[in-house]
Amino acid sequence: MMKQAQQMQEKMGEMQERLAQAEIDGQAGGGLVKVTMTGKGDVKAVRIDPSLAKPEEIEVLEDLVLAAVNDARAKVEETASEQMKEITGGLDLPGGFKLPF
Repeated sequence: MMKQAQQMQEKMGEMQERLAQAEIDGQAGGGLVKVTMTGKGDVKAVRIDPSLAKPEEIEVLEDLVLAAVNDARAKVEETASEQMKEITGGLDLPGGFKLPF
C-alpha cells in the first residue's frame, strides 16, 4: 500500500510539472480580449484587440491587466496560506503542498 501511495505521489508531481509548463489560452468578447496562462494559473500574456482602444494605449492596457490579475492571484495565495496556518495551528505545509491551488 505504501508503494502505491508513493507511485501516486510521483504521478501527481509529474502532472503538476506538466501543468506548470502548459500554456492555455482563454478569450472573451468573441476574441477581442485574449489571455494566456500556465496550468498553475500564472497569467503570461494579455492581448486586447486594437479596435477596443487607441493603438498607442493597447500595450499599456495589456500590461496593466496582466499586473492586476497576477497581483490578485498573489493575494489569493497569501490569504489561503494565512487561513491554512490558522487551521493547522501555525504548522507550515511541506513544500509543494499548497491549498486550494
